[in-house]
Amino acid sequence: MESQRKSSGEEDSSGERGSLHTWKGYSYSVTPERVLLSRPVLQAALGTRHGVLLVEGGQVYSFGEFPWKQSQVLEVGPLKPVLESALSGQRVVAVAAGSFHSGALTEDGGVHMWGENSFGQCGLSSLTVVPNPTPVAVMDPDTSPPHTIRVLELACGEQHSLALSAQHEVWAWGSGCQLGLVTTIFPVWKPQKVEHLVGRHVLQVACGAFHSLALVRCLPPQESRRPLPDKCGQCNQLLYTMTDKEDHVIISDSHYCPLGVELLAEGEAGLGPHPSITEHTDYERGRTVAQNGEVLTTTDADISASGTDSDRGVGGAGSRNSPYPDDQAVKEYLKKLSDTSLAEETPPADSLDLLTSDLIPGVMPVTTSSALNNLVSSCASAVGERVVSTYEALSLKKMINYYYPGIGGVAGVPGGFPGGPAEVRVRLEESMQGKKSCSTGDIREEEAEGLSRRLSLPGLLSQVSPRLLRRASRPRVRAVPLTPVGGLPEAGELLPSLQTEVWSWGRGEEGQLGHGDNLPRLQPLCIKCLSSKEVVLVAAGAHHSLALTAQSQVFSWGSNSSGQLGHMASPTTIPRLAKVSGIRVWDVGAGAQHTLLLADGDCYQPILYYSGQQVREGVQDTPQDQTEGYSYTQQPVLLPFCMNLGYVSGVFAGGQSCVALADRNVMGFIASLHELAAAERKFYCKLSSVKNHILRPLLDLGENYSLGPASTVLLRSLVRCYSRLCHLTGQHSASLTANLRRRREFKSLVMLEHASIFLDTYNEYCCSVGNFLVMGGFQALAKPSLEFFGKCPELLQRLAESSEENIPLSDLLVTLFYLPMRHLHEYGRLLLKLGTCFEVSSVDYQKLQDGCSKFEALALHLKRRRKEAEYTYHFWKSFPGKMTDSLRKPRRRLICESSNKALTLQNSGRFSVNWFILFNDALVHAQFSTHHVFPLATLWVEPIPEENTGLHGLKLISPEETFTLLACSSMEKAKWLRSINQAVDQAMTGAGQSGAGQRVEPPISRTASYTFYKDSRLKEATYEGRWLAGKPNGRGMVKWLDGRIYTGTFKNGLEDGFGDYVMPSKTLNLNDHYQGHWKEGKMHGIGTYKYATGELYEGSFQDNMRHGHGMLRSGTLNSSSPSVFIGQWVHDKKTGYGVFDDITRGEKYMGMWQDDQRQGTGVIVTQFGLYYEGAFNNNKMQGTGVLLSEDNTTYEGEFSEDWTLNGKGVLTMPNGDYFEGSFTGEWGSGLKVTGSFFKPNLYDSDGDKGRAVPEMNLSRTQNRMLESLEFIPQQHVGPVTMEKYDSIRRYLIKACDMPLHPLGRLMETLVAVYRMTYVGVGANRRLLLQAVNEIMSYLARIFQLVRFLFPDLPEEGGAIPEPSSDPQDKKDSNCADTQLESPKPGRVVSSSALLLPVLLPRLYPPLFTLYALEKEKEDDVYWECVLRLNKQPDVALLAFLGTVFFVSTTFTPSDKLQVIQLTFEEITKEVMSSLEDNFLWSMDDLFPVFLYVVLRARIRNLGSEVSLIEDLMDPCVQHGEHGIMFTTLKACYYQIQHEKTT
Repeated sequence: MESQRKSSGEEDSSGERGSLHTWKGYSYSVTPERVLLSRPVLQAALGTRHGVLLVEGGQVYSFGEFPWKQSQVLEVGPLKPVLESALSGQRVVAVAAGSFHSGALTEDGGVHMWGENSFGQCGLSSLTVVPNPTPVAVMDPDTSPPHTIRVLELACGEQHSLALSAQHEVWAWGSGCQLGLVTTIFPVWKPQKVEHLVGRHVLQVACGAFHSLALVRCLPPQESRRPLPDKCGQCNQLLYTMTDKEDHVIISDSHYCPLGVELLAEGEAGLGPHPSITEHTDYERGRTVAQNGEVLTTTDADISASGTDSDRGVGGAGSRNSPYPDDQAVKEYLKKLSDTSLAEETPPADSLDLLTSDLIPGVMPVTTSSALNNLVSSCASAVGERVVSTYEALSLKKMINYYYPGIGGVAGVPGGFPGGPAEVRVRLEESMQGKKSCSTGDIREEEAEGLSRRLSLPGLLSQVSPRLLRRASRPRVRAVPLTPVGGLPEAGELLPSLQTEVWSWGRGEEGQLGHGDNLPRLQPLCIKCLSSKEVVLVAAGAHHSLALTAQSQVFSWGSNSSGQLGHMASPTTIPRLAKVSGIRVWDVGAGAQHTLLLADGDCYQPILYYSGQQVREGVQDTPQDQTEGYSYTQQPVLLPFCMNLGYVSGVFAGGQSCVALADRNVMGFIASLHELAAAERKFYCKLSSVKNHILRPLLDLGENYSLGPASTVLLRSLVRCYSRLCHLTGQHSASLTANLRRRREFKSLVMLEHASIFLDTYNEYCCSVGNFLVMGGFQALAKPSLEFFGKCPELLQRLAESSEENIPLSDLLVTLFYLPMRHLHEYGRLLLKLGTCFEVSSVDYQKLQDGCSKFEALALHLKRRRKEAEYTYHFWKSFPGKMTDSLRKPRRRLICESSNKALTLQNSGRFSVNWFILFNDALVHAQFSTHHVFPLATLWVEPIPEENTGLHGLKLISPEETFTLLACSSMEKAKWLRSINQAVDQAMTGAGQSGAGQRVEPPISRTASYTFYKDSRLKEATYEGRWLAGKPNGRGMVKWLDGRIYTGTFKNGLEDGFGDYVMPSKTLNLNDHYQGHWKEGKMHGIGTYKYATGELYEGSFQDNMRHGHGMLRSGTLNSSSPSVFIGQWVHDKKTGYGVFDDITRGEKYMGMWQDDQRQGTGVIVTQFGLYYEGAFNNNKMQGTGVLLSEDNTTYEGEFSEDWTLNGKGVLTMPNGDYFEGSFTGEWGSGLKVTGSFFKPNLYDSDGDKGRAVPEMNLSRTQNRMLESLEFIPQQHVGPVTMEKYDSIRRYLIKACDMPLHPLGRLMETLVAVYRMTYVGVGANRRLLLQAVNEIMSYLARIFQLVRFLFPDLPEEGGAIPEPSSDPQDKKDSNCADTQLESPKPGRVVSSSALLLPVLLPRLYPPLFTLYALEKEKEDDVYWECVLRLNKQPDVALLAFLGTVFFVSTTFTPSDKLQVIQLTFEEITKEVMSSLEDNFLWSMDDLFPVFLYVVLRARIRNLGSEVSLIEDLMDPCVQHGEHGIMFTTLKACYYQIQHEKTT
């Protein structure tokens, strides 16, 4: 019945989805019976005589015999299952069935068990049977408090159960050694962790009747391997045995411990509190070979008769912590076993040749050498000189060095391993397994599998196989892995892992453990021969085991009493391939004595194969030990009714029953899913076949024959990319197969959700094939391949799907390696086919359509890339050989070339040859034997208009050349223009981009790297950064070969803007470092230059020289000659005004310079108090000057040298006496005087003498700062009001506080100059006048700048009209108001009121220091009087002392006057409150009170404060109220100075 399908592609009708069919046996008369349920079946599990079904919605049904049920119904037919009502309300996601018990797994990871519980297999104590599903707690006892473990998967055997947790660990309960637990107490009622698998990532678990299987992800590759021991850690037997024959020596590493286990001693670190039981037997493996189209396995058992179980010897081991009850009995048993010979029957002398001759031609055998190195020396010492000579003759050391260490180890483990993290422990155990996982080995590892560990050493050189000798003489080369180590990193957890191992444990009497013997294993042990087989699924029957690989092969081992293994080979104790020739199996089921296989059919509808016992119709189940007379299969047989079931998605087996889940094909959706998965499985098998039969031999040929270093590297890259593609395909095949078993829907398909993984892998592979083709790799492989494959390469033709005859071998190889690209079309076709199952307007259709478009677009893109590679390869064949070596590169592809004279160079000579070749990364101009390469990233092309010239020209611009090319026609011109533009665009965006969506022209501005070869300034320098029309423009970096580096901005090919320049010093091992502005390739503007000598210059540059204002620091304080110069520079020399501070001599010069010398007027002050002001010439004091000493001795006259008097002058003593005449000599070391001595009038006042220092204007503010100011928006239009005035004041404060603003930068510079001038040696009281005048000059100049910014601002002293009063009233009241509010920038505009609040706080420390030095004597007298007068307390006046004290905490005169005003107001307020209201408060009354307030305030350096206010006070307030108050304070200061007390 047809039913409507959901948008996801699933069917609602239970009759079309998840139908269940059951049958027994394989007879042609068998007809499957369909189980009718109301909902689709999702999963089935079969026990010996019962089954469990999981249906959609999470409900569970049971059928068969239920002896554990308490109800009357003990048996239910398979056609009428009953609902397990105890699970109602639970959403079950998985079910499992053991022989006589069942389990269910809920959505939250909980476990429910029911059935037979005699052996604890249900995990519920004190119950022999559990009639209904009952929760079982899986708790981790190692946590506190114990928390519940979430379970992902269940598996049930006959007497035990296993659970796989969300942490991918295995938990077990029940009875028997199949639990893998180190215990002697059974049953185990509570689930316990299988410690031996802790640290490993378990993917799946399966249970047989009395054995267990686990599919485990391989560990990451080990960085280093532990050296393996020579002896067994327990029984002390040699792990390698050597038997000396007459003509050869037999070396074997097969060693067996008793019971196949090794027991660690109690004192050795094991797995927690329990001893570790580890199997170290390494059994001989076989090689899979192709014979007559069938897959066979060759092992030692096929060669010698020693493979039977009865012939094998075993060794023993004991432990104090043994799980056996009697340790003494074990020791005696081990002693008895140690007397038994371990020697095996040896094969004939030519056994080595027999093994190698049976292999596929060219796939040469390789053995491992991890243990053979020590073996050779022990072999020589054991057999004497004959073996030594044989060893030397054979050069066995070369053979052993050729075989790669770590590919496959020797068997055996040490007695214990250090404790530590689980990951470290399991890595050590991995090395003990005797062979590292094949998934992490190189390409020869899989070749070595199946080769006997026995090595025969002939006694004579003539007896050695010639092929073996050729291999022994080969040099050792680096191996290339054919299986990507660790898989594809970008795939992550999206795809199933193929790097897996199969571990088994439990009973082994039927060989069901797969270790080559019939011994039990108490703990999990890896089946090493399956480690490289990419097993994706394991299944366990009652006494046999199955492993399904990603290559759709089935390995089977164990009991074969009814042919259930699918082959009749022996022994059955090791995994062998089931004989399903040419059939791709993708699901398996294992019953008691039969195997069910689900495989791909010819029409993508799955088919079923049955292998095992025939079940007679109408006969009840027969016990397994009574199978005589029953027929069974010799190999799997096809079930004829399978085509009637529909599209089978999974098979299950148990007891004697078989079950298949099938879907009907509604609107082609199910068929399309099956076709997609089947196509991927087929494709992966094809890739694997090419890898095994073609890729490995080719890689061997590439290493044996000299292909050239480039081709060898490219061949390895090709092998690596092919392996990645093959591995990804295998993972995707396993993912699609798993999707068929589970959901059967498309939304979770990785190829849709993460298509980039596939696109990138195919892109990378196609690139590697193209590179190898372009470099002639396939042509180089043709000759050795011809020797290998023969003149009739049928295998190559069949794999390449080529039907042509007499095709060259190299072309056949190219076709073969480009074959995977066809599969992209298959992806697109199948996705489109899936899309047709949906409405065109649906989201699902659009999603599938988008996926189809991506793969189809990539297929077309890769097809174009193949043509490009082939075109390029044929071009190189015809290109002149001399230039081929230099121009031929793997990734370089030819686009077009002008060999047909279609393009010529303008103005070229008549006989000149100009050949232009356009590649995908460069344009080559070839002339005779020379050529030049123009990288495309730095190539610009412009068409030349044809109107004027009539020529079809193209202008090409490169960083160092510009030339014109002429095309033969307008069509040819358009072709080259388009080709160059597209090539440039692809070179910039990446060569891997497809042609869709390309720009018509590449951008004229771009980022690229280029090395100059002609430019004299940049020759051999490399530039990396932005370009514009062939020249560096924008941000970039240049590196010269001599170590110079420039990083910054460029303009028109030159450094321009801000940049960083580093230049190594030729003499010192340090760098000069410039950081600043550039212009037209030279340092120009503000910058900082750090010299390698330690000097530092900060200032202006011009034409790479210091020019303008700047500061140079030389040395440091503790260096030999530290100094600082700040001033003007011209052409890299000090010229103009400057200040030089010689820290070593303690001198500071302030004056004029010329050509780095003091020249003109200047001032010198010293740290010893000397002051010189006068003329300088040639860096010396020459001419007239004034010199003052610390004691006020003054000389005014002529000088000839520094501090040397020479000529006429006047020397004035501190007391006023003076000499006038001619002076000679150096100051301070004695003077020679010729002249007159004068004594001044005793009655002359000395108050008017003052200092004879002329006023000097030393301001260094430059008018050019006006030009550098940025544009300020004129927001103040019209007359300036008080509101606008306040906004201007706030703007100035913010601007001066911001260093990035020009005013802020100016302020910082002025402050730095001022402090440099008047700090340190410059803190001389003689400089006070200059310091004050310099501040006044600052105010006047900056005020000019402010008025330039704000033109409406009145001039100095101008008035601002009141906003709300009459002009006449305003004029009348202007004076009084101004005086009252003069401290606030108010109605009278002045530079001091506007700018001093910004400038003075920064200059206050050096300025006030000068005032303090100037007023030092007066302040000392004042302070002495203050201290003396304060000894007379007056409690009534103490309340006023808290205000005037703060006069010293402010900076500007206006702020200090404001403090004085507040003091007067508080005094007046306090006095008037105690007097009558009509009392008139006059200044005569105020002065005594204020005097005592000042006295009690104890203001330190009051004289300095008074002088500062007097010098910098705003003129407009001198005659107002503030002026009167200041005069009062000044009078108090002088009154206190001259106060006389007795």
